[in-house]
Amino acid sequence: MTNESFKSGFVSIIGRPNVGKSTFLNRVIGQKIAIMSDKPQTTRNKVQGVLTTGTSQTIFIDTPGIHKPKHKLGDFMMKVAQNTLKEVDLILFMINAEEGYGKGDEFIIEKLQNTSTPVFLIVNKIDKIHPDQLLLLIDEYRKRYPFKEIVPISALEGNNIETLLAQIEAYLPEGPQFYPSDQVTDHPERFIISELIREKVLHLTREEIPHSIAVSIESIKGQDNGSVHVAATIVVERDSQKGIVIGKKGSLLKEVGKRARADIEALLGSRVYLELWVKVQKDWRNKMSQLRDFGFKEDEY
Repeated sequence: MTNESFKSGFVSIIGRPNVGKSTFLNRVIGQKIAIMSDKPQTTRNKVQGVLTTGTSQTIFIDTPGIHKPKHKLGDFMMKVAQNTLKEVDLILFMINAEEGYGKGDEFIIEKLQNTSTPVFLIVNKIDKIHPDQLLLLIDEYRKRYPFKEIVPISALEGNNIETLLAQIEAYLPEGPQFYPSDQVTDHPERFIISELIREKVLHLTREEIPHSIAVSIESIKGQDNGSVHVAATIVVERDSQKGIVIGKKGSLLKEVGKRARADIEALLGSRVYLELWVKVQKDWRNKMSQLRDFGFKEDEY
């Protein structure tokens, strides 16, 4: 395949709370995605998930929810959201089929009038209503905005997801592959989280553990209750160091987790469940393959 035929673009998912945006994204990406990074190469908002196929790469981004502001912070968030809507290549306006048209949707549609970006109407949770209701609902929304496509789906059941993805790809411009094929999120926040954990180990062990530790983030997953589960491995070079990091009856590792969790929650703005392990990898600092695994680049040495 030539580079010219490859498509890539940024897609924003918007909608009222609880319409199924997260469920949809998790379904598309194939795993729970909660932690996203700072702006990739431009001033776009945080990357939520990256879907790469043989012909395209779709970068789903998160925006502050579109709502009627009640304070200055709300005003600021609205401006960020509206600016983002102008910067993406496609907007997915998701609604909950069970709830029907409401004032929240009216407010969002009012804001969409100011963008020239193509907008899809995604009618989610179609498994919860009768087909006759669905047709009436689509007619209601069609009268209010010139959607480029209207796609009924069930994010939970997976109904019509492949059709939607094909239609999204059709609207993406030709462009480069921004991220590696196996990458489903951006990395900076993972790095920050690993550094927060490493910092706490160094603080609590002082001179007992020098810079012979590394932290590998094994997984970061959003939970249904809105919290985030972080699993991480603290890597040391010697068995004696492992004992120090764990501490008597696990006391030091528990304190590392407590302090790191507080910082990670502040970073993410979510409740965090932090699971830590300690592993020995002898002389890892002298093994380039392991250095690369921990994010160190050869040209930095």
